Amino acid sequence: MIQRAKATINGIVQGVGFRPFIYQLAKRRGLGGYIANTSAGVDIEVEGDPGEIEGFFQEIHLQKPPLARVLHVERQFLPPQHYRDFIIRKSLIRAQRSTLVSPDMSVCDDCLREMNDPQDRRYRYPFINCTNCGPRYTIIRDIPYDRDKTSMASFSMCKRCQEEYENPLDRRFHAQPNACWDCGPTVSLYESSGRPVEGVDQISEARRLLKSGEILAIKGLGGFHLAADATDEKAVQRLRERKNREEKPLALMSPSIEKIREYAYVINQEAQILQSPERPIVLLRKMEPNAISSQVAPRNCSFGVMLPYTPLHNLILHGGFTALVMTSGNISEEPIAIDNEEAFQRLSGIADYFLVHNRDIYLRNDDSVVRVSGEKMRMIRRSRGYVPVPIPVEKNMRPTLACGPFLANTICLAKGRNAFLSQHVGDLENLETLAAFEMTIGHLKAILEIEPEVIAYDLHPDYLSTRYALNQKGVVKIGVQHHHAHVASCMAENRISGPVVGLAMDGTGYGIDGTIWGGETLIADFHHFERVGHFQKAPLPGGEAAIREPWRMALAYLYQAFGKDLFDLPIAFVRNLPLKKAKLILTMIDSNVNTPHTSSCGRLFDGAAALLGLRDRVSYRGQAAVELEMEMGEDEGSYLASISEERGELIIPHVPIIRGIVSDLLRGVDRGIISRRFHNTLVRLFTDVCIQLREQRKLNRVALSGGVFQNVFLLEALEGTLGKMGFEVYTHGTVPTNDGGISLGQALVANAVLDRQRK
Repeated sequence: MIQRAKATINGIVQGVGFRPFIYQLAKRRGLGGYIANTSAGVDIEVEGDPGEIEGFFQEIHLQKPPLARVLHVERQFLPPQHYRDFIIRKSLIRAQRSTLVSPDMSVCDDCLREMNDPQDRRYRYPFINCTNCGPRYTIIRDIPYDRDKTSMASFSMCKRCQEEYENPLDRRFHAQPNACWDCGPTVSLYESSGRPVEGVDQISEARRLLKSGEILAIKGLGGFHLAADATDEKAVQRLRERKNREEKPLALMSPSIEKIREYAYVINQEAQILQSPERPIVLLRKMEPNAISSQVAPRNCSFGVMLPYTPLHNLILHGGFTALVMTSGNISEEPIAIDNEEAFQRLSGIADYFLVHNRDIYLRNDDSVVRVSGEKMRMIRRSRGYVPVPIPVEKNMRPTLACGPFLANTICLAKGRNAFLSQHVGDLENLETLAAFEMTIGHLKAILEIEPEVIAYDLHPDYLSTRYALNQKGVVKIGVQHHHAHVASCMAENRISGPVVGLAMDGTGYGIDGTIWGGETLIADFHHFERVGHFQKAPLPGGEAAIREPWRMALAYLYQAFGKDLFDLPIAFVRNLPLKKAKLILTMIDSNVNTPHTSSCGRLFDGAAALLGLRDRVSYRGQAAVELEMEMGEDEGSYLASISEERGELIIPHVPIIRGIVSDLLRGVDRGIISRRFHNTLVRLFTDVCIQLREQRKLNRVALSGGVFQNVFLLEALEGTLGKMGFEVYTHGTVPTNDGGISLGQALVANAVLDRQRK
């Protein structure tokens, strides 16, 4: 007796060796039938012994290829067809598309062994790949994932590559970027003037130039990097000056874990993440002293480090380097360059030489950034290696586009139970980034075939993402409050529906009352939220200027705490004030001129850092808060501050915190101790808020979201304290807690609001 089963499998099952795996599995079990890529995933028919068929489907889940992800299997039994063999059919295109595209993945060990083998025909070939590794997301135009729909379409395979490509038993069977020296992409080295460097081995010469202190623009998987020898102080300083990147840390790439351990501490979990196929940048604690230039991460106790993830990176790095700076190929605040001509135009004033290749990149994809805290990987920037893997959600969603925020923008396309967060787009503050934002939307809509019926957007009327959303026609548009989206994002990632106590702590978000929020306590589910508490409001003198110059915030907080007597305080901050400008700012505050008010938690960090003399002005967002955390010493104390209630809302005060800091400064307390007491105070106050709301609202679940919770001490201490008190605490891991996760929350809220309206 024979049986015939047909299955449609959805997930990441194209371009990851899934068809040859199925082919070999069916052959091994003596089954006939076929497998074919479709616009929905793969179709499989198997016919034979019922026990072998059942074992076949079990083995799919247990033994699937490393990059494959099976999300859904729909199976049915049909009358036998009496297949004589098992074959791989040509791809089928259907009207309904739901297949998933694999992220770009690092070169695998098998390919590296071949690349380093002098006897192999791909020896030192910088584009070696197979079905287990290499580019995917950044080279695909459309689905199904076949070569003619990728940027490899212009490269015709040679006879030997074609034989591999057509052999189901080969590791390169239908590896769409398959190529070799005879038929594939090539690298070329150019001077910044555009003149080619000839008569030398291009990669060896690139290594020599880096060792001699030159800056190179190197084309990678998702765009260009700007590279320099990280141990060369002058080269790194020159790169900073040319790139207009004053102090923000620069990413490093080292050839091995062993090399990284020469300048940074690496725990086992960090080593596993560094060596994972995703190859993100991992934030690691600096080892002191170290050989890395002091200009790489000034006034920071961490390095952001990654291992090589392309064959080209491996060939360059294994040339005697401890580490290379590998920072995004752009001028600060602009998108990363991806096209050769674009790179020559935009980066010629920064790079001395260009190492380019002739395989097109269809979509920008920056390096992902993660850190380990609380024994959990925390996503800071979700991009290469992770996008476009979907975030699974609990409820079906209409086709939805969520346009994200202003800072650290990502967009989210959602449909059914999958939410697709885009790669990091960046801060939407110029036309170049807006163009990248629109291109990302168009590309994801095409490869996911999601045509939005609903568009979600931030309430801030001046955000470019909001303006884009409001200009769209023929769709339902739903505004979502920034901090509600933060909490909803955390709920969605943790697959809970609420209600929860949401602590949404960040720098800036447009409130429903038209003021600037940023230190919010919400009772929230996906449908709605109630603002039940927030930080005491403070003036923001000069608006954006107060964010760039934290001393303005410190002055505003002192003014609230001491009035004009602040000028009599014998502390360094007051002595160093530009008196004329300070008095003008107080006049602005009194007159309410260009001085919005904010409940921001992030601004309180800025003010505290300025009071301690750590940072009067910042060169990148969050810098003052980062340096305040870095300064922390050991102490169990906190400042005498307690929660108050005003008009039914719980108010977290900052005046007693500022007074406590000033008192410690007057007594000569070390600023590391003051920083620790500041952090301890926030942990205690946040805990008090949760306790009061548990008593009042009978809620025991707490969701922590917002950029402030990138602070490792604050997150771990609060999570631990609340956990000991019996709270269920939910935090971010695979989705950024910063604004990079906002679009996910927007999508969930918009669908929930629409459901409620239609009921």
